Formats: sequence, structure tokens, C-alpha cells
Amino acid sequence: MEKTVQYYQQQATQLDFETRALIGGRFVNAVSAEEFDSINPATGRRLAGIARCGAVEVDDAVSSARQAFERGHWSGAPPKHRKKVLLRLADLVETNLETLALMESLDSGKPIRDALGADLPDMIESLRWHAEAADKLYDQMAPTAPDVVAMIVREPIGVVGAVLPWNFPLYLAGWKIGPALASGNSMVIKPAEQTSLTALMLGRLALEAGLPEGVLNIVPGYGETVGQAMGRHRDIDCISFTGSGEVGRLFLKYSAESNLKRVVLECGGKSPALVLADAADLPRVAQQVATGALFCQGENCSAGSRLIVHRSRKDELLELVKGAFDEWRVGDPLDPATRVGALIEPGHMQRVLAYIDGGKAQGAALVHGGAQVRRESGGSFVEPTIFDKVQPGMNIAREEIFGPVLSVLGFDTLAEGVAMANDTNYGLASSVYTSNLDAAHGVARAIRAGTVSVNCFSEGDTGVPFGGYKESGFGGREKSLMAHDQYTETKTIWMQLGAAGGINT
Repeated sequence: MEKTVQYYQQQATQLDFETRALIGGRFVNAVSAEEFDSINPATGRRLAGIARCGAVEVDDAVSSARQAFERGHWSGAPPKHRKKVLLRLADLVETNLETLALMESLDSGKPIRDALGADLPDMIESLRWHAEAADKLYDQMAPTAPDVVAMIVREPIGVVGAVLPWNFPLYLAGWKIGPALASGNSMVIKPAEQTSLTALMLGRLALEAGLPEGVLNIVPGYGETVGQAMGRHRDIDCISFTGSGEVGRLFLKYSAESNLKRVVLECGGKSPALVLADAADLPRVAQQVATGALFCQGENCSAGSRLIVHRSRKDELLELVKGAFDEWRVGDPLDPATRVGALIEPGHMQRVLAYIDGGKAQGAALVHGGAQVRRESGGSFVEPTIFDKVQPGMNIAREEIFGPVLSVLGFDTLAEGVAMANDTNYGLASSVYTSNLDAAHGVARAIRAGTVSVNCFSEGDTGVPFGGYKESGFGGREKSLMAHDQYTETKTIWMQLGAAGGINT
């Protein structure tokens, strides 16, 4: 039977939230006994009070992670054992898929259909993919003289700190936990303060799966306390952060001022959808553009927020995109028919609305949406919005809005279109639409971005790397086997063989 909004609303009343930190295999309250509120963005109502941790809890968690690492029950375990435990964790996540998806929807404001159909399945896939890689990553032998053996071995880096974003809380936890744990590291995770509930439940499941105590620690709290304490901690060997460029720069600073820990950053984007004059099937292009701009309410680092289209096709495509936007219904995130949920919090909604006001003030033409909706719900909702006649220098064309807002720009020559696509401080993702194979290859090479999708909006699957050029990324890549590189050290072992070891003839 198809599940309804009433079903999910009823299920929500029965949820059991874990609200304490996970440190050393035990769930504990903050030493201060302080809490912060987790708020449902769709209603403005309180969901739970979460342990408000600080530097003391970070010290305890890092100490626990280091002790677990040195004990070797995980770091020294056979790769096939780590694989078995991570696969068990993936199975437990799948068993609890509906509960976790419901928590994710309540906590982040995203539609339940996205949590059930995209976030959780992709997180499970990530865990399984990296688990399976654990016993398939080989060390190397270097070519040497006969009396030398040179081994190049991969070892876990040690204690990994992961600072998660609020837009894909559990999905991106899988991106970081999968390769870091599969490689044998211990971890300290800070979930975003807006969305801590699913990370804490994941901690429960990890213990149930058999992860040794102290290998995975989860410390909720604010960025300026928990995040900064992790960034400055001298016993964390690597920090992986997904979030704003402003905070990413702070982690580089913290690393420089402490122990030069490895820093891996994914810091947003202003991704173009470049539509060439020869693009075929414009109705399909319009659907892909709408998905790129509106998925996750536009609160997506790789969102295709700039539509750069050849002037000969712009008017036709714009009308089709308007129609595609109309299909993206704004509504209660627990309604399976809803495609655009609530923005994360009122302050962020006001920021998005300020960009819309700024676009109008700078002379762009508002041709679709542009208003706050569903005020009576108490939630933070903005309708899908399109600006035409956008100039490359406008704020809405240059700055990451992180909301359901699309800017449309026109170009005359291919060189001009590519230049517009690259005219940004970011370089995370992009799309190009064309029916010409030569143009597809040429433009894909010319665009300065970590991912270029051709005739679709896509980040690819778990087997391909994800990360950005320029201010979008630093220090490594998520997904694929490349993700294991950032959580491991490479060691050379050079063995000189003595004469006694030779064979006399």
C-alpha cells in the first residue's frame, strides 16, 4: 500500500531520538549538562534537545579514538574483518532505512521521497562500496636491484575528524566513514548542529554492527566550539570538512597553527548548465535543468544554479524550464508528493530571499516564483525561482545562494559560453548539453570543474571521484578509490639484502 503523509506523521510521533554524544563506546551527556535545540525546519517546532558538547568532550573523544587506534583491534584487524563489520553496518542502516529517512526529513526539511529514494540508498551503497574495497587495495613493490626489496605500503593515517554539513547529513557521513574506517582509522565526527539526529542513531548502529569501542565517536555541538577544537587538536591527523568556504579556510588556519594535520575540504559551487545551439530534446534538457537547480531545495553544493544558453535557443528553453519548475511542488516534507521541502532555518531563508531582492534591484528579470510560501506552517519555504536577463557580474550569477534560485544567461559564441561557465571562483560541477560529440569532448575538457556531466545533471556514482577546482575543493576527493588516499599514509620500506641471503652456485 502506498504510504501517505498521514502515515509518516504518525510514524514521526513514535521516534526515539538519541541525543547524547557517543564517546568511547558509551552515550554520554555533555559535562556542562547543556543542550541545544534541534528544530524542524518545516514547522519551526522543537524536535529534541541535543547534548551541547565542547572542547572537553572533543578531548575525550580524540583520546578514545587514539587509544582504540593504538590497541589495534580495528587498525590492525585484517581488511576482510573490517569489510565484514562495515557490511553489517550497511545492512543495519538498510533495516532501519525508513526510520533514518524520517529523522532526516524532520531534521533537515528535505522531502521524505528524497531521503528514502536518494540519500539513504546512496549512503548504504557508499558503505558497501568502500567496505568491499578494504581487502582489494594492494600495496606495491618497486623495481630494484636484486639485492634490494622496496615495498610501498599504505597505512591508516590515525585519527580522522569529520565535520558534516546539514544538507546531506547521513549521505555525506557515508562518504567519509566508508573510506576512513575501511582504511583502519578511528574517527571523531561532528554533525552539523542543525542536523545531529541521524548521525547519533548511526552511532548506535555502528556499535550494534560490532565496531570496537572508541573507533567511532560522535560529538554534537557548535562549530565555534566543537569544530574549532577539532581543527586545532594536535592528536587529530586529518580533518575532512564539507561546508562553506569561509569555514574551510578556518580549518586550514587551525591546521597551520597546530600540528599541520591533513585537511580535505569541499566548499561549495556555482555550477553552470551550458546549453549549446545544437542541443537536442529541449523538453528533456528543461527537466534536467530543473532537477539540477531544485533538488534538495537548491541546498546542494553542486546545484546547477546558472543556466547559460545559446541565445538562439534561450526563449524556447526558458519557457520549458518554467513549465518544469511548475512540476516541483513545494509542500510538507512528509508528503510523498512534495518535491521541494523547507530551507534549513529562518536565517537561511532570509538570506535566500535577500538574494532574490538583490537580483531584482540589480536589474535581472524575475520570471518565475521569488516569494516565501507556506507561511502558515511556521516553516521556512521559498518557491522555485527563475531570473532572466542576468548579467555575469550580478551577485545572483556569482555567489552561492544555496536555495531554489536559477539565473539564466545568454551567449552568442561557444567560446563566450565556456568563458561564462568558467567565470566563477568555484569549480565543483557543471553540465553541458549538445548533440555534437566533438563539442561534448571539447567543452568538457575546457570547463574548469571537478565533474562535467554531458546531456544530464549528475555527480556520477560511488565509483567516480567527487571534488572541485579552485575554491570548491582542497586536499583530496570524496568517493571512489581516491577517497582512501586522503585517509592513509604511504610508507616506503627499503630492505637491503645481505650476501648471506644469496644463493651460492
